[in-house]
Amino acid sequence: MGQKTMPFTLRRIQKVPDNKPVVYRILTRCGRTNYVGVAQRGRVRERLQEHLGKIPGASVRIQQMASIAEAGETEARIIARSQPKYNRRG
Repeated sequence: MGQKTMPFTLRRIQKVPDNKPVVYRILTRCGRTNYVGVAQRGRVRERLQEHLGKIPGASVRIQQMASIAEAGETEARIIARSQPKYNRRG
C-alpha cells in the first residue's frame, strides 16, 4: 500500500490520512528509526500526537496497510530488523 514521509510536527500530523491502519516510523534527522508503531483506522492522528514531545524525531514515515493484522506483522518485522531505541522489549 502507500507510503509517505513527512515532518514530525503537529501541523503535518493533522493532515495524515486516517482511513486505513498504518505502520509508522519516527525517524531522526539522519534517517535512523527511533520508534515503530501501529495505529488502527480512525486513530492514526491521535496516536502520532501521543508521541510528540516524548519521542525525538525529525520526520515520520507512514505506511498504509490493508488490515490491522498485517500492520502488526509488519511492525514486528521492522522492530526485529532495526531495533529502534524507543521501542521497549518484552
